[in-house]
Amino acid sequence: MSPIPRRGLLKAAAAAGAAAQFSWALGQDTAQAAPAAAAAADAPVTVTWLESGGLGAAPGSTFGVPWPKGAHPSGRTFTLTTADNAKSVPVQTWATAYWPDGSLKWTAHAVGPEAAGTDTFTLTAGTPAAATRQVTVTETDRRITVDTGTVKAVVSKDGEKLVESVTRSGTRIATDGRLVLLRQSDLDDGDQGNAKWERFDGTIDRATVEQRGPVRAVVRIDGKHRKGSRSWLPFSVRLYFYAGAESFRMVHTITYDGDQNKDFVRGLGVRFTVPMRDAAYDRHIRIAGEGKGFLTEAVQGITGLRRDPGAAVRAAQVKGEKLPDPSTWDQRVTSRLQYVPHWGDYTLSQLSADGFTLRKRTKPGHGWITAGGGGRASGFGYVGGVSGGLSFGLRDFWEKHPAQLDIRGAAGDAAEVTLWLWSPEAQPMDLRFYHDGMGQDTYPEQLEGLNITYEDYEPGFGTPYGIARTSELMFWANATTPSADTLVAQAAAVRTPPQLAASPRDLARAGVFGGLFAPVDRSVPAKARIEDQLDFLFTYYKDQVEQRRWYGFWDYGDIMHTYDEDRHQWRYDVGGYAWDNSELSPDLWLWYAYLRSGRADVFRFAEAMTRHTGEVDVYHLGKWAGLGTRHGVQHFACSAKQQRISTAVYRRPYYFLTADERVGDLMHDLVDSDETFLVLDPIRKIRTEPYTPDRNALSIGFGTDWSGLAAAWLTEWERKGPKAAKAEARLRSTMETIAAQPNGFVQGTGLYDLDTGRFAVADKPVVGVSHLSAMFGLVEMCAELIDLIDMPAFANAWLDYCRYFNATKAEQAARYGSHFGNLLLFQGHSRQDAYAAARLKDDKLAARAWQKFSNSDGYTTAMKWEKTPLQGPAVLEPGYENLRINTNETALFGLAAIQNLALIGDRIPS
Repeated sequence: MSPIPRRGLLKAAAAAGAAAQFSWALGQDTAQAAPAAAAAADAPVTVTWLESGGLGAAPGSTFGVPWPKGAHPSGRTFTLTTADNAKSVPVQTWATAYWPDGSLKWTAHAVGPEAAGTDTFTLTAGTPAAATRQVTVTETDRRITVDTGTVKAVVSKDGEKLVESVTRSGTRIATDGRLVLLRQSDLDDGDQGNAKWERFDGTIDRATVEQRGPVRAVVRIDGKHRKGSRSWLPFSVRLYFYAGAESFRMVHTITYDGDQNKDFVRGLGVRFTVPMRDAAYDRHIRIAGEGKGFLTEAVQGITGLRRDPGAAVRAAQVKGEKLPDPSTWDQRVTSRLQYVPHWGDYTLSQLSADGFTLRKRTKPGHGWITAGGGGRASGFGYVGGVSGGLSFGLRDFWEKHPAQLDIRGAAGDAAEVTLWLWSPEAQPMDLRFYHDGMGQDTYPEQLEGLNITYEDYEPGFGTPYGIARTSELMFWANATTPSADTLVAQAAAVRTPPQLAASPRDLARAGVFGGLFAPVDRSVPAKARIEDQLDFLFTYYKDQVEQRRWYGFWDYGDIMHTYDEDRHQWRYDVGGYAWDNSELSPDLWLWYAYLRSGRADVFRFAEAMTRHTGEVDVYHLGKWAGLGTRHGVQHFACSAKQQRISTAVYRRPYYFLTADERVGDLMHDLVDSDETFLVLDPIRKIRTEPYTPDRNALSIGFGTDWSGLAAAWLTEWERKGPKAAKAEARLRSTMETIAAQPNGFVQGTGLYDLDTGRFAVADKPVVGVSHLSAMFGLVEMCAELIDLIDMPAFANAWLDYCRYFNATKAEQAARYGSHFGNLLLFQGHSRQDAYAAARLKDDKLAARAWQKFSNSDGYTTAMKWEKTPLQGPAVLEPGYENLRINTNETALFGLAAIQNLALIGDRIPS
């Protein structure tokens, strides 16, 4: 993909020969690497904002930076300066990953409001500047108090009030921050009007401080929603505070643990109480519409009246400024103020991606009136007065519809604000399985179903029990009603939280992620042509999300698997052809595309996918916790629950680029997921021999199974997590015993001992190669592990697999005694040829890699990179299509193109 320049900084990254520049990551010896690391230690890293506008109104930003092996020892501190060195910005630093020698691999850095007003920064080793105001954390047995220097938040350790109060300069801006759940116990598929619902309140089980400043503090709160004796729908909430900030961020996760046929979520929200101290005419409501649009009103409006209080008074109210005493107004208004209504309740409801409605009323028991509407609301509002008030916002508001904002009681002593992650005005959340099984009661019948709809159905497996969803919110404690420009900036921060990022050149120079990417290079026509094709594919999927409306609370972030050329529609309702659920690694395609380009739009697309696939497509509770679900009509529908979907390899880039704690949790939770093989046999439907899971002899594949396990173990080890020692031991023991197999990776599977973490070495060689084995992160994992762990036998086993997958059948038989069978996905496997070519310095392999990439299967040189317009009545909405495009081949083409260019770009045929 060609880059979108970030103020010109990416131009240098696209220099000719970039691939060769970073090829040291694939095998340069220690003597050569040491001087490079020493030089890199002194090399500054350039950091810029992904989008224009800088920090804006956000409280702060946290970003990750990688370092070459040996460049910085553990404990190194860093300083952040403006690009012109005119100013040092306070920065908090912590390690998120280490190289095996103990040096820093990834560091995370947090900046607060003092980073505002600057577009470009330089990060170097040094002593960080002290913050003008530091964030502090104090604890008692029942409370945690966080003080940013501007606002103070009191967080509970028990009870139902997650945030007891938010104050600014001694004034209470908000109180009683709490979670609300509305449950409906039945669904009448006809009239919804008589359905009954009940309210559950979020109740805290524990609250812990994860970071204590000086720039960033993080508090985690865990609990469940409770009513009476029942507790369900676990939540995990993190609150983020930055030094000097007047706002804070909330990351809110729920995990579904109900009965899909009885526990229907009618509403899911975050609620605060806002004290209302000012006169009704000095109380203000602001609700964002689309773009910069706002509803700008007072609880008691004095504009548009039959009598005029005066132009200055009217202007002040619209601006949100304190009005002069009514005794100074035109007395024809002052004497009749009691007859001007007080509008206390407001609701903005976004029930689809394409429309919102806005209404208001004076108070309960009286009618609502329409106050406007539009397309896609920002999910942002404000309630308060001239003495202070609360701004609030929900990210991805319309994308993850149905959502809603409520303001209640603004005319009374306290207003109540609710940000509904699931609108109570929508249909209840229906997670029932979508068909009745259609008689597929036995394995043979289920295989027949697989052969017609590509859906791997099994009774009882299409359950949402254990899936999760994460939402992001922001809150501002304002000293007074914000100006229009400030409100616009706050709403923008909700829609797109500002993100700092290192340049593609610095990311590649560090040699992370196996050295499998290099900055975009258009220096020769052959490379430029591939870059154009990569651009075409990303734009195509970006446009398809909008054209096909791939939005919704549970769906946003995913893409579809396969297209139906007859209906001019993706096969959204056809079994295994519907939602993609990470099949063949589109997550990795997108992240590698970002790493090499620095493009903001690619980052945001990949971010949404990571939030979705890591939460919705994976089980976090129950017997399948640690497994993900194969592609299907519903994200949890397929009976194939597998490591290849839950694999941490898809989450690693986002975590290391942002230090996101929730994604860190997801990866840590997978460390012991090898235990899942005791619960579920992945190939139970096609086994011909009897099989009972034995913890000392579990059948585990070296491809999609082991790569998922290895990704979790590697991440835990390099993060120095609580189970790092076990994770490292598991990595090394499985690498050793895969390498010791008679045919190495070609052996296909082995018997794994959960107690020792080793595979039994087979007595005789077997050829067990699948075209899927390496396509779910194995390529990327092996490149990283070979770079990290000096184990020649493992490297040779992997290089053999790389060399022979795309070899002729005769060559395969000569090496292994028999050929690999009828394989597929040669284009996607060309990146294994490229890896072996770069590692072994083999020009013939490099030539084969480019030949398989260009003219085997997938998107060959015969591909027509074109868009065919679509209009009604053939389609629901106008748009375009390319009948040749599908997500399997897109992901593999993207990864092969990116990695081949990085590894053997200097040997691309002209």
